[in-house]
Amino acid sequence: MALTELAIKNAKPQEKEYMLHDDRGLYLLIRPAGGKYWRLRYWKNSKETKMSLGVYPTVTLKEAREKRDELRKSISNGIDPKEIARQAEIQAEQTLENVAKEWFEKRQKNVHTEDHCRHLWSRVERFILPALGSRQIKEITAPEILSMLRAIESSGTVYTAHKIMEHCSQIFRYGVATGAAERDPTGDLRGALQVQKTKHRASITDPSKIVQLLRAMDAFDGTYVVKCGLWFSAYTFARPGEVRHAEWKEFNLEGAEWKIPEEKMKMRRPHIVPLAKQVIELLESLKPLTGHGTYVFPNLRSSKGTQPMSENTILYALRRMGFSKDEMTAHGFRSMASTLLNEQGWHPDTIERQLAHVEGNSVRAAYNYAEYLAERRKMMQVWADYLDSLKVQ
Repeated sequence: MALTELAIKNAKPQEKEYMLHDDRGLYLLIRPAGGKYWRLRYWKNSKETKMSLGVYPTVTLKEAREKRDELRKSISNGIDPKEIARQAEIQAEQTLENVAKEWFEKRQKNVHTEDHCRHLWSRVERFILPALGSRQIKEITAPEILSMLRAIESSGTVYTAHKIMEHCSQIFRYGVATGAAERDPTGDLRGALQVQKTKHRASITDPSKIVQLLRAMDAFDGTYVVKCGLWFSAYTFARPGEVRHAEWKEFNLEGAEWKIPEEKMKMRRPHIVPLAKQVIELLESLKPLTGHGTYVFPNLRSSKGTQPMSENTILYALRRMGFSKDEMTAHGFRSMASTLLNEQGWHPDTIERQLAHVEGNSVRAAYNYAEYLAERRKMMQVWADYLDSLKVQ
């Protein structure tokens, strides 16, 4: 006998849950606590299956029957209603924000350094998620992405607009790989943004001006730790982040090596920096000051040496010495070394390996982080001697 609204309203909870049947598999489950729940019973492969259709009175009798009829039509076509519900749940989870978070956790965190990941996700949170995060990734179109990018571009940050498009492309390609997206629409935007002017980090490469820089470093009147940080950057031409996070435990002064673990490197590959005798002397003079702590160049406010030097400390030191942002940056020591070493005739592969630039063959790179080490030892000592010779000219 079919249910009526009156019968449902008059149904009282009992000591045990019980059912009120409608027809074609629809019934109402009444729980001892008083809740009334719609259920549909059907058979798949001769096996009884049950599915929830909602709670009464939120879902009325009429609405429950409409849901039942719709689902039974799917069943007659060989489609399992539970599979439909599962796909709907998956679809609901496939927003751009959820896909972006998964992409970041699985594809970025294990590849790049902590600083790089922090800056990357900051851009995603600031620009991409507010504009498109709640949208189903399959539904996002190229014009929508372009609208977001145009807003960034109009603020004068063309570089950021290009980086955001790059991040969007990576997220969509990850979505395609996992089945969340069908294609990467950013491919349709090629040429749509303003041309990005290549801006190299400022660096001093003229030997006559390098002399001025080195003499200014020698006369630097800031703290001794910062002064050593400047010279260490010049001698080793490591990335500023690698210098800041250098830990005493990574150094073998007797073996004249600094072994940077993969988790600190930009591309997550370990790196060896041969140490010239000047660097050994510098570290030995610094050890009584910072050797009790974790970092070689600790934050000035960290009495126990458990916090690294601020990322702007070297930059501010250069400004204090009178070098503008258009003349020299903390990263500029790398360009300075690369330019001069190439001019001096050192093999490009030796220089590139010391700069820890990416090896095209990832398998080869994974096994050859110590490649050209003998030649690099020689080069690093010659480079340090060259800087010292300029200083006394």
